[in-house]
Amino acid sequence: MNDKKAQTRERILKAASAALIQRGPADPSVGEVMGAAGLTVGGFYAHFESKDAMMLEAFKQLLGRRRDLIADMDADLTGEERRALVAAFYLSRKHRDSSEAACPIPASIGELGRLPESFRLALNEHMELMVAQLAASPEDTDKALADVALMVGGLALARALGPGELSDRLLRAAKSAVR
Repeated sequence: MNDKKAQTRERILKAASAALIQRGPADPSVGEVMGAAGLTVGGFYAHFESKDAMMLEAFKQLLGRRRDLIADMDADLTGEERRALVAAFYLSRKHRDSSEAACPIPASIGELGRLPESFRLALNEHMELMVAQLAASPEDTDKALADVALMVGGLALARALGPGELSDRLLRAAKSAVR
């Protein structure tokens, strides 16, 4: 792929990622994503075979970035310390209100049952890899899974409530429960 085509593809994926974070993978249209990327719909199929293929790639990229953030953490931290640090960022107002570089799971989980199996497989792989990063030992895996579920559910509810006192309280309560 030449540089210009690769750059255009990344612009499309950036726009798809922003739409996915806000509204999930099913709702945004190809026209909307292409318009947000400053492109016309006519060029879409030069980069992706379908809307699902584009959104799946954006979903996988966003999930991979979440794991990269965890991988960059101090290797000497215990699983509990690692999860508390992740929760401090994940359950923050900044992350709740972000439209870029945020976790796509809260906006996507309700739609995964209606999307191609490849979305669930991507989420399954992500969860296994991320829990392995967050668990200090095999015995710690269930606690890591529970903490991830609490973080995702807490962020989903906080986003649904929008900025405000109840949403802020929910974030603080979930963060406290992870610690």
